[in-house]
Amino acid sequence: MNLLVTGAAGFIGSAYVRKLLSDDPAVRVTVLDRLTYASTLDNLDASHPRLEFVHGDICDSALVDRLMAEADQVVHFAAESHVDRSIEGAEPFVRTNVLGTQRLLDAALRHGVGPFVHVSTDEVYGSVDEGAWTEDSPLGPNSPYAASKAASDLLALAQHRTHGLDVRVTRCSNNYGPRQFPEKLIPLFVTNLLDGEPVPLYGDGTNVREWVHVEDHCAGVDLVRTRGRAGEVYHLGGGTELTNRELTGLLLDACGADWSRVRRVPDRKGHDLRYALDDGKARAELGYRPRYAFADGLADTVAWYRDNRDWWEPLKRRLREPTATPDRTPR
Repeated sequence: MNLLVTGAAGFIGSAYVRKLLSDDPAVRVTVLDRLTYASTLDNLDASHPRLEFVHGDICDSALVDRLMAEADQVVHFAAESHVDRSIEGAEPFVRTNVLGTQRLLDAALRHGVGPFVHVSTDEVYGSVDEGAWTEDSPLGPNSPYAASKAASDLLALAQHRTHGLDVRVTRCSNNYGPRQFPEKLIPLFVTNLLDGEPVPLYGDGTNVREWVHVEDHCAGVDLVRTRGRAGEVYHLGGGTELTNRELTGLLLDACGADWSRVRRVPDRKGHDLRYALDDGKARAELGYRPRYAFADGLADTVAWYRDNRDWWEPLKRRLREPTATPDRTPR
C-alpha cells in the first residue's frame, strides 16, 4: 500500500511517518514537502527502504497529479501554521492551506484515491468560554491561519458531499513533543531558558489551551485513516488544559529557572481566550486513547531539547537571520 503524506518533514508529519514505518511493514510512504524554513530532512530517515522523499509544493498541480497517480491513500499535514505569521501576512496561508488543499483534493478525485485524511486544528472554532466543542459546533475562526484552515476543512468535506471522495477530517488540540520548530510556545520557551534568555508571555497569561503529545495525535490520525468513516470529522484531544501562565511555570521549573526570566509582551491581536475539544466520538468509534500523561510528556520533551542542541540551534539561527525566507512552515 502506497501512502502519500504531505508536509512530513515538519513536526507532526514527520512523527507520523516515523510511526508508520515502525509499525506497519506493508506501508510504503511518499513524503511531499517544500522544505520551508521550519522543515528539515533531519526529521526523517531518508535512507529507509520504504520511504521516498519528494521536494515540492502542494500547489504544483503537475507534481501533485503525478504523485497522486501512484498513491492509494493520502494523509495531508502540509499547512502554513503559525498564527503570528498569519497576522503579519495572510496570503501565504491562503495559497498553501486553501489552494494547495484543493489541488490535492482534485487530484485525489481524478485518480480515485482514498481515504484522504485532512489534518486540521481546534482553532477553526474560535474561542469557547466553557465546555468543549463537538464535531457539530459551528466554525468561528478569528485568525487568518484559522480561517484558512476552516476553508480547507470545508473544501475537503464538500469534495465528499459533492463527489463522494472518501475524505476524513481530524481536528487536534495543541501539540507538543520533540522536534517541534522553536518558534512555537513550548520549544521557544525551553530553548530560550536553556540558553539563559528571557521568555515572552502574551498579556496576562490567562489564555487556555488543551495539550496533546504529538505521538498521541499521530496515533489518532492513523485510527481515523484505518477505522474512520468517510465524510466525518474527528476530534483528537489530549485532555490537559492549562493557562499559558501555568504552562510557563511548569517550563521554568523544568529548566531550573524562575519568574525573573519572563518578559510580558503585548497580547496577540484577536487572541482566542480558550480552546477545548470533546473527543468522545473518536474514543467511542475508534478506540482513541492518549497514552502520555502531560507531566511525563513534558519532562521527556524538555530532556530531548536539552540533549539535542545540534538539532535546534541551527533552526534558531535561521530564525534570527534578517534574510530568512518568508516561506512558512508545514505543520
